[in-house]
Amino acid sequence: MDSLIGAAARALATGDAIGALKWVALRDDPPALALRGIAMAQLGEHPRARELLKNAARGFGAHEELARARCVVAEAEVALAMRDLGGSSRSLVIAAATLEARADHANALQAHLIAARRLLLLGRLDEAAAALARLDGRTLPPSLAAVAELVTAELALRSLRIGLAQAALDRAHEQAERARVPALQAEVAEARAALDRPAARRIDAHGEQPLRLGEIAALLDSDTLVVDACSRSLRSSVKSVALRRRPVLFALARALAEVWPGDVDRETLIARAFGTRRPDETHRARLRVEIGRLRALITTLARIEATPRGFVLEPRDKNAVVLLAPPIDGDQASLLALLADGAAWSTSTLALALGASQRTVQRALVELEDAGRVRSIGRARAQRWLAPPLAGFTTILLLPAAFPLE
Repeated sequence: MDSLIGAAARALATGDAIGALKWVALRDDPPALALRGIAMAQLGEHPRARELLKNAARGFGAHEELARARCVVAEAEVALAMRDLGGSSRSLVIAAATLEARADHANALQAHLIAARRLLLLGRLDEAAAALARLDGRTLPPSLAAVAELVTAELALRSLRIGLAQAALDRAHEQAERARVPALQAEVAEARAALDRPAARRIDAHGEQPLRLGEIAALLDSDTLVVDACSRSLRSSVKSVALRRRPVLFALARALAEVWPGDVDRETLIARAFGTRRPDETHRARLRVEIGRLRALITTLARIEATPRGFVLEPRDKNAVVLLAPPIDGDQASLLALLADGAAWSTSTLALALGASQRTVQRALVELEDAGRVRSIGRARAQRWLAPPLAGFTTILLLPAAFPLE
């Protein structure tokens, strides 16, 4: 390694991308291209960074497998930042194996960490946790250790294990301070601040109250029957019933919870469940059928009793009923939560993360764009979507696979 390459590498290690470029900006040899690519990535110029890293990988000879593997890992991290999460991760797996075989443990660990972060963005929480468990945190440099702890914290938050998340964020803060990388320190600070922001709304007979993540965890551990509009389920401390794939049934359950301990008239239930304001006898017959289906599914948690004007929800063991509503309602809430991370997402990646078709996501994006809530950049295959941050609350409970049900 010549002196200019060494100086640029040291600058990048401390997050000084401009300083690194001063050393290698006019060079086109593969090591310089790789460092320029990493510097451009740190500056947010991701398409250019990816191009430079690909050129660097092609420029290294057959005897330079280690250097090529490092470029593959760096390009995978850029792809993660670009939210390009499609395709196979095979090249990253091969690169990790090459790095491990050549005793480059730090970059091998980074490859595994990138894979875990990719799985987390896609909502594949169990796989992300398994990938993270394979890392040996004792051998990670401070910057990678901080990122690993951030992933650990998000996994804990997505399942509302607040104590574990807080401990992981404290460790992330310590490692970020040791790394002295400003961007990483800011990311850790933002993650810690999320714990103090409202994450959902508690709605009951006494009105509406914003709840932080710790308060939500305490609510779900209590004897209260929670009709959870974040995960579209009914939850108690011992049992959960998922209704995510039963939108009509959940609409009925939510309507009943909103006015508990009162009842809901049949016309209101029909309007909420079927979207009609002029019910006829066929709607009333369908309502009876759907109420029967809901009764059968939640029988261990609550009863649904008929009243002279409609129906009322009566929890088992005389417990209270609370509606847990997300900070923003609507079918596009999870889509907005993904876009609110500040990154530019492609339609295909959004569809992959949400488990929806691209056509469905495209329709939702057009509606949100017409409402001024998102904007697009680029055209055709290069088109990406952005949304402003949702200030004042955290969107953790709106992300895909949040609140996994037992």
